Amino acid sequence: MTKSTGEKPRSRNRVQQIREGIHLRSLKARKKVEDITKDDVKSFLRRNAFVLLTIGAVVFGIMMGFALRSYKMSYREVKYFSFPGELLMRMLQMLVLPLLVSSLITGMAALDSRASGKMGMRAVIYYMTTTFIAVFIGIIMVLIIHPGKGSKDEFTKQQKIEQVSPADAFLDLIRNMFPPNLVQACTQQFKTQYSKRIIHVKMIVNDSIFNLTNATQEIAQEEVIPLPGTTNGVNALGLVVFSMCFGLIIGNMKEQGQALRDFFDSLNEAIMRLVAIIMWYAPIGILFLIAGKIVEMDDITEMGGQLGMYTITVIIGLMIHGMIILPTLYFVITRKNPFIFITGLLQALITALGTSSSSATLPVTFKCLEENNKVDKRVTRFVLPVGATINMDGTALYEALAAIFIAQVNNMEMNFGQILTISITATAASIGAAGIPQAGLVTMVIVLTSVGLPTDDITLIIAVDWFLDRLRTTTNVLGDSIGAGIIEFLSKDELQNSDVELGSSVLEENEVKKPYQMIPQENEYENEKPPDSETKM
Repeated sequence: MTKSTGEKPRSRNRVQQIREGIHLRSLKARKKVEDITKDDVKSFLRRNAFVLLTIGAVVFGIMMGFALRSYKMSYREVKYFSFPGELLMRMLQMLVLPLLVSSLITGMAALDSRASGKMGMRAVIYYMTTTFIAVFIGIIMVLIIHPGKGSKDEFTKQQKIEQVSPADAFLDLIRNMFPPNLVQACTQQFKTQYSKRIIHVKMIVNDSIFNLTNATQEIAQEEVIPLPGTTNGVNALGLVVFSMCFGLIIGNMKEQGQALRDFFDSLNEAIMRLVAIIMWYAPIGILFLIAGKIVEMDDITEMGGQLGMYTITVIIGLMIHGMIILPTLYFVITRKNPFIFITGLLQALITALGTSSSSATLPVTFKCLEENNKVDKRVTRFVLPVGATINMDGTALYEALAAIFIAQVNNMEMNFGQILTISITATAASIGAAGIPQAGLVTMVIVLTSVGLPTDDITLIIAVDWFLDRLRTTTNVLGDSIGAGIIEFLSKDELQNSDVELGSSVLEENEVKKPYQMIPQENEYENEKPPDSETKM
């Protein structure tokens, strides 16, 4: 009996302890909730004000755009309505040129040649790897889903596309790497133009009927000849090559190049402060950019089944690359949570979605990586400008997918050799694509020409390109940013060594300066001593 009565109070005490523990935990949880609602929410809203405003602008812009479609606005009215968005684009593009040059020069100057060489090699390997993966995903998706199955009758041709020779396009890419005039490179880039000329060919004719022997006949033939020309737009590739070389030279000049280093460093800091001001206007600009595009677009109900399936295929391909492949690469290499890293990039990604330009998004990408994700400035200043110029994962995926889609629409079977040609050409063409809206359509001509597909069929996908262009630009910016995080992790030893070398050089300079500063004091004392002795005498 005593045993059982002893066990009951123990069990009751145990139950009471559990209840008290649950009660205490609930009180603590309630207290935490109360604390969160007061202070933490305010600090969260203050920290993430830009991101929340930008997301709200995207949502409100989509709603406003679809609401205004029923009013059937004229082209002029749509342009007036989109004017605030146009202002944002002009502001961001205004900062791209000085930011690109100053960031690359200071980034290269801050690293020694060995560190920059290793970092550059890692960046190139990352860019090539992710671009090839993107092209592979695009080809696999279009072959599995087969969106071009059906007839070509549902499409309507809109315009003629300018023919471009792949050989001339690749030569233009190399020419643009070495601009003869840096001032001209700020506003124009080289582009081969085509002209027709008539040549007269003399032929010797033997005619036995009219007894004419060795009679000459002149035949007029039309020939297309390439001519040097220019097109409007910043030659980013040429400026990147010049800035990298210039930065390396300044870095090797040590003390002599310090004045130039300080100048470009100050210029970079001033541009980033301008970016901080413009970011307050960004939500308004993005709202009107998105709303204006939705008002302007063609009737969605008239979109055929093939074009709808094509759009879905591109979206799935970009999501696989952006939400699975790139985060997995980041996690495997750094062993860090990639989605926390991506959360810090939200405003840059939304700006890319609104502006449809990786170059225009560059100032915001700098700010997000350096302030939110704390990526080393030496890495961002080197990786981001180069990535925004040559690393176009979304564009490469899109071009490979679109080329095979056009082949499917024309009922053309692609063999392995042609698919391989498309993958290589799409990778190379994406490097030459400018960081401006719908630049992928221009380089698409090169991909189609390489396998003998009709270039006029690019007009089949123009109806949805404005929307898909925004998604592939967002993927491009995400690829550049994750690349900066990976390259910083892989280059941490070189960065630490350069910090140690910089610290030791500063100490050496201080040690050299100290005895030099003491010499004048001793001289002054010696100069003052004789007069004292004379007075004593």
